[in-house]
Amino acid sequence: MSKEQKAIRSSGWKTDFLIGFPEGLLLLLFTTFLSQGLPITVQLFYTINTCIWVAGSLLVTITAFQASRGDTQHDESTLSPEEREKLEKLNISEPIIQNIAAEMQKDAEQWEQTLREEHVEERHFSFSTALRSGLLTGIFFLIGGILPFISYLRNENFAMAASGSVMITFLAMTLFSFIKSRLTSQSPIPIILRNLAYTGAVWLGAYVMLTIFR
Repeated sequence: MSKEQKAIRSSGWKTDFLIGFPEGLLLLLFTTFLSQGLPITVQLFYTINTCIWVAGSLLVTITAFQASRGDTQHDESTLSPEEREKLEKLNISEPIIQNIAAEMQKDAEQWEQTLREEHVEERHFSFSTALRSGLLTGIFFLIGGILPFISYLRNENFAMAASGSVMITFLAMTLFSFIKSRLTSQSPIPIILRNLAYTGAVWLGAYVMLTIFR
């Protein structure tokens, strides 16, 4: 009988939102700002970034689903018979083996205590839950990604659209950071400043690469 896998699972739409939304927001900020300054046609610009937007959503959906599967490696909190046999074949003495088993048990108890303190649950794998988590993460990615993209869809003057896209992205990241602080019960200012710094780094990276490719 196969062992049912157990791992830290998504806590619901909140986790999916915190993962998917900023990834879509920052990825499309980078790709749209970089490609808008390249010598490509308007149609090619739309095609490239639409493909990145959709493909990125599919990728995070699959990744979130796979992350929910967990594995059996971390289910064992004690020394398994197979592991004990391997240690015995290495001529490791019984007191040392017992000490290893005790340390494994101690680490497992500390890990469980940490999860309880952080209000994080370990749950057995559920296909429907994992699928829902993956789909929600992909949807939030799409929502985040459309925000920097929408300026270009509304205005084919890409120089003006780029400025609007950057402004929308920074405003969206500020709002996201505030929501994240409320969902995670953290102080908003450090989260906002940290995420704005990430956003600035992404924009700067796109600007530098655009300067090089021009």
